[in-house]
Amino acid sequence: MRLRLMSSARLLAPALLLALTPLPVLAGAALIYVTNSAGDGLHVIDAATNKVVQVIAGIEAPHGVTFSPDGSRVYVSNEADSTLDVVDRKAGKVIKKVPLSGHPNNIAITKDGGRVVVGIAQEPGALDIVDTVSLAVTKSVPVHGRLHNVYVTPDSKYVITGSVRAKVLTVIDLATEQLAWELKLDAGVRPMAIEAGPDGATRRIFVQLSGLHGFAVVDFAAHQEVQRVTFPDQYNAFGVEEGRVDTPSHGIAIAPDGKSVWATSVLANSLFAYSLPDLKLLGRAPLPVLALKGRPTIGSVPDWVTFAPDGRTIYVANSSFKSVSAVDTASFKVVATIPVGEVPKRLNTLVLRDSLASAAPR
Repeated sequence: MRLRLMSSARLLAPALLLALTPLPVLAGAALIYVTNSAGDGLHVIDAATNKVVQVIAGIEAPHGVTFSPDGSRVYVSNEADSTLDVVDRKAGKVIKKVPLSGHPNNIAITKDGGRVVVGIAQEPGALDIVDTVSLAVTKSVPVHGRLHNVYVTPDSKYVITGSVRAKVLTVIDLATEQLAWELKLDAGVRPMAIEAGPDGATRRIFVQLSGLHGFAVVDFAAHQEVQRVTFPDQYNAFGVEEGRVDTPSHGIAIAPDGKSVWATSVLANSLFAYSLPDLKLLGRAPLPVLALKGRPTIGSVPDWVTFAPDGRTIYVANSSFKSVSAVDTASFKVVATIPVGEVPKRLNTLVLRDSLASAAPR
């Protein structure tokens, strides 16, 4: 059987990746970190060259990834060991494994870098709070349902998280480390993107849901869903063969300039972009496919996105193809597809500026 991996207008040659040397300090660099959920490590892509410049090994089933403000540490949730693994960024080595209260999912960090929050994907559900000085869990906040995704709001006042099984969105006050409010929805809560107002306060949450080919819009102040956006259905030729019809959209982020929101579609094997604040469709970017002789064409099963800091490129994990595609946001075309590890999912961007670092807006 002949295999053919294609982006909309190009043939992609296979490549072999080798473990690389420790990562040098790159002032002004933007690095894309990719967790390989069915592998044992992370791949790091230089956004300037779209090449892998580091492989962090020794973390089986990595899930979420975030960074200390100074860029010295990478934090990774380890599903195999139920730990938060602390990695020395330059050396690419695990320096500490912080035991968690249960099986972890996604993670996020406060703006000051003092706390990493970890969603516990195990009943009855909890948000573990890890102090980054002592590297220990200082509190486990009970929630209603095992957690899937976790975010810190842009103003660092709240944690927003959701449960697939309990179908609930939960907001936790970071000042009190207590539940602030929650919203029951009609389907499992999956990836989210947070829109901030001019004052930096959270305005809306764009929420992907199980079975929804699009996303829901939640008004943060009103604590209620106010709108649903559905993707155009004329492109839907995927999802059945890949076994992902129940999760038609899984990956969403707001561009660094705050003027658009981008989301993945498994059914269309594409990225869709919508303008902000009016949520009008801007365009569609087709993603790579796999053509099998005598069988249906298979989509890449796009799963999570992150931006380069200038917003000119968005990176999407092709979870079924062991690759990440770089998409030009002006032309809506794939400009590079970078081989990584097994079942890549979570992506995050680290920006290094004169020895200081930050996670790029997502």
